[in-house]
Amino acid sequence: MPDLREMLQKLTDHYAKSPQSNIGKLLSIVHGQLNDLDQTLETMQLWRDIDLARGSTLDNIGQNVAQPRGMASDEVYRVLIKSKIARNLSRGDINTLIRVIAISVNANYSEIEIREKYTDPSDPEPAAISLVRLPFSRISDSEIDVRQFTRILQKTIPAGVRVDAVELQGTFSLASGDGPEMDIEAGFANTDQTSGGTLGAVFTPAENIDLPI
Repeated sequence: MPDLREMLQKLTDHYAKSPQSNIGKLLSIVHGQLNDLDQTLETMQLWRDIDLARGSTLDNIGQNVAQPRGMASDEVYRVLIKSKIARNLSRGDINTLIRVIAISVNANYSEIEIREKYTDPSDPEPAAISLVRLPFSRISDSEIDVRQFTRILQKTIPAGVRVDAVELQGTFSLASGDGPEMDIEAGFANTDQTSGGTLGAVFTPAENIDLPI
């Protein structure tokens, strides 16, 4: 998009080329309108990206994959859309489930561990899985509720298989006591709550969870 002075320089020498001239003021109005149009077109291009789209534009993306918004915010709706796209391509195996989780909450594959319950030495179950490792920060940063996240998992795995538990890892830990260890991101928080480790969580879904996902 050329600036106003560039537009004025394209005029013939018959016209005054000062921004304060009458023709300069007229082109200033035209330039402002063209600049607004240029920014709108640029925004439309950017909003083709799920991570950047907002409002009704995000609704249109969701409609393309048959994912309703409900009362979800833009941040949560992005998670639902991403997971729906991944679920539409799901084969129901463990690797696909890990991929769905990674896409949904922007996690790395290495941060995710899923265990099949039939291998559990104390309480084996033939048709159940547990998410035994995922950083809690991935859930909190995505702003999705843990119950909704668990429902996404349940919708991804084959029919007849259930999600037994979801374990989310925090970063909090204590020093071993063998020497002067210091990690402001892992120990107790300071008085301003600007540093310190985070706690984890374990969620065991009830049988009657019914969320619009």
